Amino acid sequence: MSKLNQKLATIQTKLKAKKSSYNSFGKYYFRKAEDILEAIKPFLLEQGVTVTINEELIVNDPVPTIKSTATITDGVDAIHATAVVGVDLQQKGMQTSQQFGAASSYGKKYALGNLFLIDDTADSDATNDHGKKASVIERVTKPAITKEQMAKAVEYVTAGGKIEAIESKYKLTNEQRKNLTKTL
Repeated sequence: MSKLNQKLATIQTKLKAKKSSYNSFGKYYFRKAEDILEAIKPFLLEQGVTVTINEELIVNDPVPTIKSTATITDGVDAIHATAVVGVDLQQKGMQTSQQFGAASSYGKKYALGNLFLIDDTADSDATNDHGKKASVIERVTKPAITKEQMAKAVEYVTAGGKIEAIESKYKLTNEQRKNLTKTL
């Protein structure tokens, strides 16, 4: 395992990012990108790493889409995680800059969450129906894990991470789950 992978695995297993914001309409607490950034700061000097977030407009028609990339580096190697979000230009009560800002914040949060394996399944972003019937809401299924992500998952579990954290983000086959269990 590379030194950077070991450092990232250490941060992933120790990181606790609080949910400091409250949605009074949905009656739930949620975490913002700022909460994650605040939580990783103590690890930066301790592990000798830096974390950056870059954004790029990747599609503009018909829906503006922003790609957020969170990167951790030790000055030699780098590991990246991305999130892609659309900008809701129909969001009532918001100016265009606010619509882009909201999408940007959301993308940063999920890019950081992907990099640090932050489990948001209990967040109301995933469970709150905002008063709509569940049958009306389109549910997004978990993506299948790629070979590269599986290699990182093996490193994560080998370093003490939980298989459940990986399963909360990715759909694993029985064979993949068995391979992860073997590393314990």
